[in-house]
Amino acid sequence: MSRSAFSRRVLVATSLSLVVLWPAVAHAQTDPAKRDAYPSRPVRFIVPFAPGAANDLIARAVGSKLSELWSQSVVVDNRPGGGTVIGSELVARAPADGYTLLQIGLAHAVNPSVIAKLPYDSLRDFTAIAQTGESPFVMVSNAALPARNLKELVAMARAKPGTLAYGSTGSGGTSHLMGELLKSKAGIDVIHVPYKGLAPALTDVIGGQIQYSFGSWSTVGPFVKAGKLRALAVTSAKRSATTPDLPTIAEEGFAGYDATPWWGIAGPGGMARPLVGRIHGDIQRALVSSELKERFAQQGIDIVRSTPEQFLALIKAEIVRWAEIVKTSGIKAD
Repeated sequence: MSRSAFSRRVLVATSLSLVVLWPAVAHAQTDPAKRDAYPSRPVRFIVPFAPGAANDLIARAVGSKLSELWSQSVVVDNRPGGGTVIGSELVARAPADGYTLLQIGLAHAVNPSVIAKLPYDSLRDFTAIAQTGESPFVMVSNAALPARNLKELVAMARAKPGTLAYGSTGSGGTSHLMGELLKSKAGIDVIHVPYKGLAPALTDVIGGQIQYSFGSWSTVGPFVKAGKLRALAVTSAKRSATTPDLPTIAEEGFAGYDATPWWGIAGPGGMARPLVGRIHGDIQRALVSSELKERFAQQGIDIVRSTPEQFLALIKAEIVRWAEIVKTSGIKAD
């Protein structure tokens, strides 16, 4: 099943399953004793990305709203490095008491296939609480490149094998996966150049040292608008409401291409069901707030509401899907 098809099924099912699958949530939220029991102290929200990244901005927006709802501090703790492994391991080893939460995304589902010895199990050692959003990346190229669109760039790569290069945020990372998936779908021979973050990669695309890269619209958009980068396509299976004029990579002739980053909140494995229900319910309250809708829209991110079961099913499906892609492409993390 494709990512887009899975997401559609999740969205269609959500309105019913929020009622059917989680009757205990409603009870917990109407029970003052249960509501007052948590949180009684600050909640640590681990974000395994550097400050300022789209992942970080999403976490801070949700954390801020939860802090307001709980009348308790939600402390965002950035722990970048290791392809999200450093921050994730902290949460995997934390008590399952709800006072340590984790922002997870696509890398959480990919890491089991690209990192040989993860210090945790991506399913067993975590509790899926709620998906919060998703947003495609945008493929961008040097503005002076003769290729005016993706089809022309692929034609250039085919005409000159091994001469074009793309930049990623690191081997085994999301943008690396996107580049290798395109390489496989298009049948091109291009060079992968890993960087320590998107900023230096985009600097080299603008400077002409490499030809293209992938990034969130919130990051690449200002450079596109300034004429320093050219937007070629989005990585999702369908066009983005944020950039409706940009075709998908699949539309450009590479059928089946779908690499849509997603985000959500998890906790340590073994969290009690009532506790998960409490946190999940308040995340849903946060997601429907006008403040969060506005902040997500500013970042080009679509809000996604799901039950814990649906979020867990997404994670499992993504682990399987990307394992096959990684196996085919031979991707390895540093």
